[in-house]
Amino acid sequence: MANELEQQVLKKAQSWLEGNYDEATKKQVKYLIDNDMKELVESFYKDLEFGTGGLRGIMGVGTNRMNIYTVGSATQGLANYLKKNFAGEQVRVAVAHDSRNNSRMFAERVADIFASNGFEVYLFDALRPTPELSFAIRELKCHSGVVITASHNPKEYNGYKAYWTDGAQVTPPHDKNIIDEVEKITDVNMVLTGQHSENIHTLDEKFDEIYLNRIHELSLSPESIAKYHDMKIVYSPMHGAGVRLVPASLRKFGFTNVIMVKEQAVIDGNFPTVESPNPEERKTMSMAIDLAAREGADLVLATDPDSDRIGVALRNKQGEYVLLNGNQTLVLLMSYQLTRWAERGELDGNQYVVKTIVTSQMANAVAEHFGVKCYDCLTGFKYIAKIIRENEGKAKYIGGGEESFGYLAGDYVRDKDAVSACSLAAEAAAWARDTMGLTLYEWLQELYVKYGFYREGLVSVVRKGKEGAEQIQQMMVDFRANPPKMILGSPIVKINDFQTLEATDVKTGAKTPIEQDRSNVLQWFTEDGTKVSVRPSGTEPKIKFYFGVKAPLASVEEFDVTLAALDAKIEKIKEELKLV
Repeated sequence: MANELEQQVLKKAQSWLEGNYDEATKKQVKYLIDNDMKELVESFYKDLEFGTGGLRGIMGVGTNRMNIYTVGSATQGLANYLKKNFAGEQVRVAVAHDSRNNSRMFAERVADIFASNGFEVYLFDALRPTPELSFAIRELKCHSGVVITASHNPKEYNGYKAYWTDGAQVTPPHDKNIIDEVEKITDVNMVLTGQHSENIHTLDEKFDEIYLNRIHELSLSPESIAKYHDMKIVYSPMHGAGVRLVPASLRKFGFTNVIMVKEQAVIDGNFPTVESPNPEERKTMSMAIDLAAREGADLVLATDPDSDRIGVALRNKQGEYVLLNGNQTLVLLMSYQLTRWAERGELDGNQYVVKTIVTSQMANAVAEHFGVKCYDCLTGFKYIAKIIRENEGKAKYIGGGEESFGYLAGDYVRDKDAVSACSLAAEAAAWARDTMGLTLYEWLQELYVKYGFYREGLVSVVRKGKEGAEQIQQMMVDFRANPPKMILGSPIVKINDFQTLEATDVKTGAKTPIEQDRSNVLQWFTEDGTKVSVRPSGTEPKIKFYFGVKAPLASVEEFDVTLAALDAKIEKIKEELKLV
């Protein structure tokens, strides 16, 4: 069997040696044929799949790698779909990229192919945050757009995300239809290149100003910033696309004391100072936190390489910096926005916020307090964008996000935006100090006293290969057939199944429909307010378990004890479900 696979791989690799590929690529393929059969198999045993969000993979030669040819096939397929979908129109597209190795080269190839297909193309002159690409599609009335990024993945990876007319990542039916067109590109000669370069227009700093001005419209407390403009803020762009625009946005809001982590302000796709450029991880944030400790900073901010995810660390009473999880960042930003909208008399019952189904229920409690509707949607920002699209002209979107460190305030962008989130986090810190004499961390603790102490946890169970994928599917089958009756002694009272789109009242057996897109997700809710969500990953060989527990918090003095008890509860749930 292995030999048969090797023969298939050699045949595919040989076609690259004989086809219309550049000499450097052919040389690398030849090297692998002669010296590294294992890597040759990995590179050619399948085609890199264009999934519902686009491409993501390790860079290198071959059909299963990110290179100008796999990027080319994806772009020609997308171009063919756009021509079908917008027949008779002059198609307009925007193209951006992050700081990863080869990102500029891939972006220029994408722009070239779109131009060669007769499209008007807007290409950024250098790296830019992913949310600015979403903004550009809307602002320039484009039909589609592409950003070259692998988000917070390790340095070996790159990726390709496709966007639709509203500036959101593609959703059904377009995602599947684009995949069909991409799969029809079976030969490198089907990809159009080298024509109509006059169709490519450059977007430069003038366009950044338009974007930054729109972000500044989100400002809710300019008078507080005026008083605390020199509050110390440490910021790290993680060698990525936030390097210029996050500090520029903070300055536009009025902050005058932004301290950059110099070593991480160097644009470098090798991410030399971190193992993985993910602001969710303390290790990744350590350089920024260490600098903040030396400077006595009030706030630590970081963005991932394409600047759509935000990392936040805040100082507690002991002077230690606590790294917030994505749920806490979301609750703070949403609470700040809703509080200020209410104080300014701007809530009239026609506003709403959005969160994903695996994000903290605390967001629902905050929204309910302000009489604002809170939508729950599937995981992925494109579903938040879908709700914004469906409410356009009917109700006003304030903000929303997901537990994976993404937040969007305002609807001028349709993807998570860490540029605006950083500015709002800093403004919230100035406002909390000005109006309540509290640090942002102290205000978070007060919010727990007010709404209840919600605490979340996550376990990812990895099962690799074909066998692993089957095991994950079997786990979901078993959970549906035999769901747990209790979690830590508290009976399960409700089960949400997003595959059947039914919510079951466990006591009565009554089923009610769930108004949602279909997805292979299960949720169990217990009598004591515990929530467990189970979701196989769409992009990786893993199944994720999300835990949400809660307890009343009588006073801030009881914070540490309650936190320890809730964390212990999450650990016990993991044991009960045999996940540790």
